[in-house]
Amino acid sequence: MESTVVLSVGDIYHLGTGKDRIVYAGMPSDKIYSIVQKKWEFFYRGYSWNLFFPKGQSEIRVDGINLLVEEVNAQQIILRV
Repeated sequence: MESTVVLSVGDIYHLGTGKDRIVYAGMPSDKIYSIVQKKWEFFYRGYSWNLFFPKGQSEIRVDGINLLVEEVNAQQIILRV
């Protein structure tokens, strides 16, 4: 089942049971957007890293989950999960 997810900068979305969380990190330039992949969190500890994608790339894969980027700008990203 596909759903649409709208994330503003700093918003978190859980990809599913046993999967990571993602955070929209905005656009460091007008041609690149960034998504943070958070591996796990325990008592506010864990680890994460930034993933960078060209603005024109609409199909991405994070933690084995295919995501379709419908729209992206400096303030928000709209994903089809």
